[in-house]
Amino acid sequence: MRIAALIVALGLPAFAHHSISADYDSTKPITLTGKVTRLEWQNPHVFFHIEADERNWAIELGSLNSLTRLGWTRNSVRIGEVVAVQGIRATGNRLMVNARTVTVVSTGERLLTWEGFDKPSK
Repeated sequence: MRIAALIVALGLPAFAHHSISADYDSTKPITLTGKVTRLEWQNPHVFFHIEADERNWAIELGSLNSLTRLGWTRNSVRIGEVVAVQGIRATGNRLMVNARTVTVVSTGERLLTWEGFDKPSK
């Protein structure tokens, strides 16, 4: 009985994570440029929000661990800073983007959000 409970408990995190295609449509690439209005530096995924096209968009990034491995810090993107985001749109009419790259417009620094993409330029 204890072994079964342990197996179930260890398996729960795997069930909690879902496929990206459940929330985002890979056939709908999007590029947005706007000012960062909010930053949520937390697990399971980091989010920031930008004001672009007169709307507030939620930008989803990877986990804290994956972003840290790619060189991100809590200060990589700051509130008030203008960024360009390339990614894919959320399914439905939600104003959400799963980011692939984020470029800080003032410096041209390109920050990657997925480990499979090229190394960031600095």
